[in-house]
Amino acid sequence: MPWIYLLLAGVFEIGFALGLKYSEGFTRLWPSVLTVVLAAISLWLLTQALRTIPVGTGYAVWTGIGAVGVAVAGVLLFGDDASWSRLLCIGLIVSGVVGLKLVS
Repeated sequence: MPWIYLLLAGVFEIGFALGLKYSEGFTRLWPSVLTVVLAAISLWLLTQALRTIPVGTGYAVWTGIGAVGVAVAGVLLFGDDASWSRLLCIGLIVSGVVGLKLVS
């Protein structure tokens, strides 16, 4: 169950990070409210996962899920660069997250 909490925390982390973009520096009310709610849910889920998962592993996986998710969303939603070098780096993050799961 802790790994499910961690996966969900990462998904909410993606929503939180995207919310930062849409809230425009917390100047738009409803995107700002949603961003704060998503951040709170993400952190709560992370704390539940860290009851069992070592903090270094849990935090690295959480930020990795968020980083990859936001990078992919940036390409799909905002037209960010999708060069082979950028995709390779995203792949390295994914392999690191998978590696941490395998050795835990």
